[in-house]
Amino acid sequence: MILPLLQVLIFAALVTWFVRWRAAAKRRSQQTWDSLMSRLRVDWSARELSDNFLWKEGLNATPDDAWTRMEGPRGLWAIYQNAGVMMEMAGYAARNCPDVDLVLVATLRSDAMQIRLCVLMGLAQYGFTQASEGVRINAYRAADMYSSMAARMTQLLQENAAVVLPDFVAAM
Repeated sequence: MILPLLQVLIFAALVTWFVRWRAAAKRRSQQTWDSLMSRLRVDWSARELSDNFLWKEGLNATPDDAWTRMEGPRGLWAIYQNAGVMMEMAGYAARNCPDVDLVLVATLRSDAMQIRLCVLMGLAQYGFTQASEGVRINAYRAADMYSSMAARMTQLLQENAAVVLPDFVAAM
């Protein structure tokens, strides 16, 4: 008696997951560049961490200094959200630009996932130990990867969509 009920529940859960996945994929495919740009968090920027943010990889701050400049968990959360949006921007470029560098797009997607994982680890550590050395190191690593990803996104836009580059630079 329990086995058929369990099978029905598992099947229903799989169908629900598939329907939600399809709806999210459809929503992503119908996004416009402007809707993606509007989702970037402009209330925090990594410009304070690098002299040539968006044009050159690397940070000019120590982990302690970066933690202070990024305003702790607030900056980490902005990095997390913007990395997700830039991952969607890379997907948008792959769908809408026929001659886009697919290796660069794959690198951007990989960077975004690594950044998001690093931020989640840093926020979890922050929840347990506040601003310990490990939290600051994870925050620094996330900010450094974020800076590199933003520079790669700038490169992608320069090569494929130079008209939208000023909007991206202004939003970052």
